Amino acid sequence: MAYDDLRSFLNALEDEGQLLRISDQVAPEPDLAAAANAAGRIGEGAPALWFDNVTGFTDARIAMNVHGSWRNHAMALGLPKETSTREQVEEFARRWDDFPVTPVRREDAPWRENSVSGEDVDLFDVLPLFRLNEGDGGFYLDKAAVVSRDPDAPEDFDKQNLGIYRIEVIGTDRLALQPVPMHDIAQHLRKAEELDEDLPVAITLGNDPVVPIVAGMPMAYDQSEYEMAGALRGEPMPIATAPLTGFDVPWGSEVIIEGHIESRVRQIEGPFGEFTGHYSGGRRMPVVRIDRISYRTNPVFESLYLGMPWTECDYLVGPNTCVPLLKQLRAEFPEVKAVNAMYTHGLLVIISTAKRYGGFAKAVGMRAMTTPHGLGYVSQVVLVDEDVDPFDLPQVMWAQSAKVNPADDVVVIPNLSVVELAPASQPAGVTSKMIIDATTPVKPDVRGNFGTPTKDLPEAAEWADRLRSTLAQR
Repeated sequence: MAYDDLRSFLNALEDEGQLLRISDQVAPEPDLAAAANAAGRIGEGAPALWFDNVTGFTDARIAMNVHGSWRNHAMALGLPKETSTREQVEEFARRWDDFPVTPVRREDAPWRENSVSGEDVDLFDVLPLFRLNEGDGGFYLDKAAVVSRDPDAPEDFDKQNLGIYRIEVIGTDRLALQPVPMHDIAQHLRKAEELDEDLPVAITLGNDPVVPIVAGMPMAYDQSEYEMAGALRGEPMPIATAPLTGFDVPWGSEVIIEGHIESRVRQIEGPFGEFTGHYSGGRRMPVVRIDRISYRTNPVFESLYLGMPWTECDYLVGPNTCVPLLKQLRAEFPEVKAVNAMYTHGLLVIISTAKRYGGFAKAVGMRAMTTPHGLGYVSQVVLVDEDVDPFDLPQVMWAQSAKVNPADDVVVIPNLSVVELAPASQPAGVTSKMIIDATTPVKPDVRGNFGTPTKDLPEAAEWADRLRSTLAQR
């Protein structure tokens, strides 16, 4: 089943016991973020959280941890909540092959119910804002999907980008937005500033559950996130036309914020507790001037807690990082079997691959670092044989401990690009990257003593099924 808006998905989660309504009065800080933080510590079946009794807010409706478990993530894709992580990744990869699916345009978007513009714009009148971590420099819109267009090709639908970036509220009608240099919006902004023009943007809040998934995917520059959303949903993505910018935005959003990134204007943004499990400091970032806000009556404010993994962020960007890397690598190296990029948005990646010849696995590792996502994130790659499951960490640790000779199998490449938020980068945005080849050497690379490996007994798989069945009946 595909969900056209956030509310229908929250209803489905509640029907399946995957949404918890908190009826007690809570404080906006620290209770909201602390509850979402705690949800990431109570197991992989954690529910979404709903708050509507928050001190200091009138009629606030706040949803947290919406994607914050594998059960919720499965339901976002229209799968049974019991679907395993590996099965979700495999189904994600299967649906990728249905791309592109042309979106459908609708004119009756519910966010058209209310609007403010010009001097009447005040974010604090529309949204119940609160800090996520005690060291944050301000209030953040951290699960918003931002629409921007290529100034050189504003009518090219495929070059219209939908992406998630951290956004700090710095005034009633001002936001500071962090465009990572490798991301599409940074390219759009660079082109606009070269023309000495502001860059129009539409910022969408409270979206259907597939929008945050595709907005965080490392897709090619000329691939449409809306067309990928249709593939993942199994039916066309409903979109509507934003009234001020004319951009294509999700039909089911709770709030649409339209404005412009002001050319060459920068203001301090941060610090912010990031997906890396560390605070990132304050930096001078582009400023968005808000010109219009459209919103549903009694909008639901969806926010996402992120910090020390695992949090909702890790569930949200796990499969949508694994699958693009898998597809991009397989296009050139069909020997690649599986990719596990679940860890810290793919700063560490584990790749299972067959080999054509000696040194082949290292070449796969280097290519992973130069994919669209790899340029900004992939800083450590572990390569394992095709019969090692990269999602089974005991198998991976066995391969690394038994097959790696550091003198020959570890390659360190200095001074490569990485997202500035990576805590180990020095200076920020530059790091050394590492390949660990934990595969079995093949000719002409003949070394080590790997000639007689043990294998699972032929009957082991049948016995595993038998034991699971027996335990389930207890």
